[in-house]
Amino acid sequence: MIEELKKLPIIKSHYAGKVRDIFDLGEQLLIITSDRISAFDYVFPNIIPDKGKILNQISLFFFKNTAHIIDNHIISDKVEDFPVEFHPFKQQLEGRSVLVKKTKVIPFECIARGYISGSAWEEYKQLGTVNSQYIDENMKQSQRFPQPIFTPSTKASSGHDENISFNKMIERFDKKIAEQLRDKSLELYKWAHQFLIERDIILADTKFEFGSIGSDIYLIDEVFTPDSSRFWDKQEYEIGTSPKSYDKQFIRDFVVKSGWNKQPPAPELPQEVIEKSLEKYKLVYAKITGEKFV
Repeated sequence: MIEELKKLPIIKSHYAGKVRDIFDLGEQLLIITSDRISAFDYVFPNIIPDKGKILNQISLFFFKNTAHIIDNHIISDKVEDFPVEFHPFKQQLEGRSVLVKKTKVIPFECIARGYISGSAWEEYKQLGTVNSQYIDENMKQSQRFPQPIFTPSTKASSGHDENISFNKMIERFDKKIAEQLRDKSLELYKWAHQFLIERDIILADTKFEFGSIGSDIYLIDEVFTPDSSRFWDKQEYEIGTSPKSYDKQFIRDFVVKSGWNKQPPAPELPQEVIEKSLEKYKLVYAKITGEKFV
């Protein structure tokens, strides 16, 4: 389908990301969420069937429910609302595509953390800092911060993103906009943390991307998905451990234990890992939306 879409006259350009295919239509974009899986900035050779539909629909759920906090780029997820050129592809696009406003992407990933885990925990163990910010508390793995913290990173076009302090972000970007992104990121995190904990999910950390049209800022890309967030099972949570995860940390842990050195090419994933991952995606979808994924 992707090759056929690229040939349509309405398409200005096409960009294939790790998981998403983005088609430039001029003032709008068509974003298709694939079943590809990535970790440590590399795409694996396997796919996880229906993963793209699950991610897309979780994002849409949260875009709708956070619109009171910040505007987002969504125009429609209904294929009948797309330009007519896409209508013949309705079956392939249904559930995994969205028409959005085209924004100027702000070149930072805005990460909000409520708990110390992942790369933040590794840095803290070595240096007592998180994104070069000193943490006064004597913290244990997976412990909750007294207040959520904002830890931005640069967006790398290739290779790895770079974690930076908020002060470094201000040095590289407009201070007023950076402060707005920080404040909105933390507000979104606090809202989602409360929403999810009532559904037995702990939102340990999550990343946001933002774009602008003129002076207006929009929430873009994806939001509160298992690929952009660290979800823990509330019932299994215990300070000092790495809690049971609903996100792709399961795949990260598997490939690390397998001995992969995080260099290309990414290894093949066993069928049991693919099936277990899909099970986790479906479970988190049901917990969030209250509906079984079909």
